Amino acid sequence: MAEPERTDSPPVRREVSDGVATITLARPDALNALDQATKDALRTAVLEAAADPRVRCVLLAHEGRAFSVGQDLREHAALLEHGNPVQDTVPRDYNPVAQTLATMSKPVVAAVGGVAAGAGAAFAFAADFRVLGESASFNLAFAAVGLSADSGASWTLPRLVGYARAAELLLRPRTVDAATALEIGLATSVVPDDRVLTEATALALELAKGPTMAYAAIRQALAYSASHELADSLEREAELQAQCGATQDHKNAVAAFLKKEQPTFEGR
Repeated sequence: MAEPERTDSPPVRREVSDGVATITLARPDALNALDQATKDALRTAVLEAAADPRVRCVLLAHEGRAFSVGQDLREHAALLEHGNPVQDTVPRDYNPVAQTLATMSKPVVAAVGGVAAGAGAAFAFAADFRVLGESASFNLAFAAVGLSADSGASWTLPRLVGYARAAELLLRPRTVDAATALEIGLATSVVPDDRVLTEATALALELAKGPTMAYAAIRQALAYSASHELADSLEREAELQAQCGATQDHKNAVAAFLKKEQPTFEGR
């Protein structure tokens, strides 16, 4: 018999240390399903991390044996039964999280152990790096419950695996294991299950010591070039390069290069 869900702790935790904001889904008894309380807390944590000047990298983590199985279908079914407009959760809850993860001015790492399905998978896809455990898996389960894609999956997935593969994964949902995820571009790396958080944290700490403003510019350039012609993308690159060229990090790096030293980046 399943253990009763804990009620003495928040469903999402946010902790900041050494420039890394670790956002942890902490509803393990429900496989980190996204009920309203969890969605509210996750949205708040992501928006706060994006705005926090102390934060130079964001790490998405989780408790328990699943990253997140996506929408809490028990709550969803209850809302349907009472005639509530469940569609409201997409613009109110999911869109702000996906938008912020994909566009914030700092890199994002996802530590994925176990299954990541639906919105849970989509949030991982919005990260720059996905460190998977060997038993991790993805499932774009939207169509399996008669729904379209949300949480940015229609935007992030084709950019990771191409249109044809994205269409296949969305129209014919199936479990994509860690090895396959690595092969087709959904995973950055695959590590032993007991090393997922350790390896993802090490990567986040490395990024937090890097040129934060340059990272932000690179994210912007990649997003812009995905929907613009070469001439426009070159112009945008020039604008972003001018901004980076005026940063203290760039000046420090050039000075360190001339001295044959390793640069120290301050994120400004």
